[in-house]
Amino acid sequence: MADPRGFLKVRDRELPPSRPVPVRLMDWREVTEHRTAAESAEHGAMLHAQAGRCMDCGIPFCHQGCPLGNLIPDWNDLVWKDQWAEASDRLHQTNNFPEFTGRICPAPCESSCVLGISQPPVTIKNIEVAIADEAFARGYVTPQVPHFLTGSTVAVVGSGPAGLAAAQQLTRAGHTVAVFERDARIGGLLRYGVPDFKLEKELIDRRVAQMKEEGTRFRPGVEIGKDITWKELRTRYDAVLVATGAPVPRRLPVPGADLEGVHPAMEFLHQQNDVVAGVEVPDQIVATGKHVVIIGGGDTGSDCLGTSLRQGAASVTTLAIGVQPPLERPENQPWPTDPLLFEVSSSHEEGGERSYLASTVGLVGDEQGRVTALRVATTEYLPDGRRVPTPGTERDIPADLVLIAMGFTGPETEELVEQTGADVTGRGAIARGEDYATSVPGVFVAGDAGRGQSLIVWAIAEGRAAAASVDAYLRGSTELPVPVRPSDRAMRP
Repeated sequence: MADPRGFLKVRDRELPPSRPVPVRLMDWREVTEHRTAAESAEHGAMLHAQAGRCMDCGIPFCHQGCPLGNLIPDWNDLVWKDQWAEASDRLHQTNNFPEFTGRICPAPCESSCVLGISQPPVTIKNIEVAIADEAFARGYVTPQVPHFLTGSTVAVVGSGPAGLAAAQQLTRAGHTVAVFERDARIGGLLRYGVPDFKLEKELIDRRVAQMKEEGTRFRPGVEIGKDITWKELRTRYDAVLVATGAPVPRRLPVPGADLEGVHPAMEFLHQQNDVVAGVEVPDQIVATGKHVVIIGGGDTGSDCLGTSLRQGAASVTTLAIGVQPPLERPENQPWPTDPLLFEVSSSHEEGGERSYLASTVGLVGDEQGRVTALRVATTEYLPDGRRVPTPGTERDIPADLVLIAMGFTGPETEELVEQTGADVTGRGAIARGEDYATSVPGVFVAGDAGRGQSLIVWAIAEGRAAAASVDAYLRGSTELPVPVRPSDRAMRP
């Protein structure tokens, strides 16, 4: 282990500072000041102390909390010993893109940290991103070109975290891999759904450059099902992996939802990410000078909040239909489960109001058909668990721009089903077996397209596991590592 008495000597969590709110609201750079140990001795000392708090538990429950099965105690020990190259190697054994997960993963590993029973848990997520950044800064991350080519070809459809992870694994296994992306640039949700103040896009470009040197081919601006049919794609390639995510937004089924000024959250975020990248967006949806209401209190809603504040919104109100989560772990969500707690993201620190138990019952518009207000009522919980508006509690919230951030219902499957006959589940996801194979021979699915809306760590884990299944399909067996998959259900002690 790192320091046998580290968790006794250093009892508090310490994280790198964020830039001051007034400063960071003026640009789109990352909120946190990510510095390497080489750049800041103080930052290096902090990482050393925090890594030393890891107890190298006999049963490391942080492994259970991480879908990737990251070897967390191992690289904590290596950071404490200042062995950054070895820490990078150990981290990359299980995670293709730690610089992404270290920034935008909600860190279920920390909820499972044994130290968290009696103290604040180890700063696993921050140590992870520090290893990744340090490795790039010191030149430890280099292309891993395959030693031989198998002669087999694989098409990966979708360039989000699942597709990129699968493509990298399959390329390193010696297959010729092409990644198809309907958008103009590679990255999927990482590129277009996550604001730059959480994940600067140069990080994606850096990984794509590495993958190109390894031999992965990228085909942006090509929509499978339209530019090329799914059947044609299957004919051209020996195997196809579908990693298109679950982009279909959940609709708001209330009167007035079609008014001008009501938009899905991803449309709003996608446009702003394009603008930050220097792309001209005609008729961009902007919050400048407007009263903004965001329906949905999750990560997407938080991203809309930070974006609206940077655009200069007059006010921003975030609505959540449920009750405000507790500040501390409730009894019915015991360690090592990942509890639902009240969270204050970097965007919440910057401004705006949050309202809970708010059920949207309608939207109010003017004579020109533009939204002017959102009508909400207090949420009532029925004995059967349903949440309904309480009659007589309606009130109007002024709104010039309403953003729907209520999550996603599943992947777009219409062309895939029509052109291949692939099966879908009752929940709208692409049906698959334990080996990630669909009902169409040679076609596999990974990430949100088969799992439903989930976390980036699950996307990368499924991309890695599906790559192993594709490799086995093409060669009869595989040597690619398969993540140890914890139960989809919350683990109970």
